[in-house]
Amino acid sequence: MPEVTILPATKLKQKERLRVAAYARVSEAKDAMVNSLEAQIEYFTKYIKEHPGWEFAGIYADKGITGTKEGRGEFQRMLADCRQKKIDLVITKAISRFARNTVTLLETVRELKARHIGVFFQKEGINTLSGEGEVMLTILASFAQAESLSASENCKWRVRKSFKEGKINGLTMLGYKLHPDGRFTVVSDEASIVKKIFALYVAGTGKEGIANYLNQHGYDSRCGGGWSPNGVRHILTNRKYTGELLLQLTYKKDHLSKKKTMNKGALPMYKIPDHHEAIISAEAFDKVQEMINAKARKPAENKLSPFTGMIVCSSCGKHYKRKTVGGPTGHAWICSTYNLKGKEYCKEAKRIPEKELYHVTAEVLGQDAFDDVVFKNMILRIEVPRPNVLQYCFRDGRKIIKEWKDR
Repeated sequence: MPEVTILPATKLKQKERLRVAAYARVSEAKDAMVNSLEAQIEYFTKYIKEHPGWEFAGIYADKGITGTKEGRGEFQRMLADCRQKKIDLVITKAISRFARNTVTLLETVRELKARHIGVFFQKEGINTLSGEGEVMLTILASFAQAESLSASENCKWRVRKSFKEGKINGLTMLGYKLHPDGRFTVVSDEASIVKKIFALYVAGTGKEGIANYLNQHGYDSRCGGGWSPNGVRHILTNRKYTGELLLQLTYKKDHLSKKKTMNKGALPMYKIPDHHEAIISAEAFDKVQEMINAKARKPAENKLSPFTGMIVCSSCGKHYKRKTVGGPTGHAWICSTYNLKGKEYCKEAKRIPEKELYHVTAEVLGQDAFDDVVFKNMILRIEVPRPNVLQYCFRDGRKIIKEWKDR
């Protein structure tokens, strides 16, 4: 008989400790009041650490975010760690905390199940790795989604009912105080800023110039921070300053994504003239809108210039921008930082008249008149090391410094 060698049996190495993580989420203030995110984190941390055979693998918590998959940073981080095999089991409070969308829920659960990672829903008592887990999950998730839709529709009904009654809640805007009973009253100090913004714009100051003026003179925005051109535009285009209220300008497209959408006729709007005391007259407001629309219709002169994106401030590193100025100068180029924030943020910047810029550049290129094609082919950029000095950087590596004089 052939010789038989007996190999001794070896015990299969059992998986050591189960790496367990928890996911928590609160989306509304009322949820936070009843069971705050901090309380959930504390509970899950203690629950996992005290469980025999479990190893704490972390807590992933999203605050003030809806149950859609894409917008949740911590949810995505948890999935990434699962894909890197850092987690064996995820515990969560309930199906609605994990995902409100049935499709999203099942896609996520199935992906984790394929990686041998379970999800345990405490409220429903479902473990996705169990045989009946997915069937129960599908049924309960459908209920959770229907509940979410019902809650969303109830909320919409309440909001639209208040719109029809001319009521508004939660609105904050510079110049007014909103009282609990829905009344608007004027805040005089803030109203003076609003009037200043409209007056400056009518006088010919652009949005960037107005923001620069407000920041230089210490005027705070509604949130207490600095001013930006967008903040100025929001003031200039807000019809509520005329005392008129127009409600339902935006709406949420669906209860899952809760994406805010501009109302362009999909839903009715509610107009209430003389709802509150006006800060700006309707005539002054309409004049500003005409000016804004006229500027929007004009071609972007800055884009037509060969100097766009070519002039760099050596002091702050920002590009110079083209600006319309009064008097014989017509157009000039100025450092973006200086234009927006003022001299204290860029002390070396100085406005360069466009006519002088064309003249000096032609001299540097050895031309009688400026040639756009030659300029683009030869010059890489123009640096402004100090006032009245331009440094031309050629594409072949040469540099020429040129001084210019004020008119």
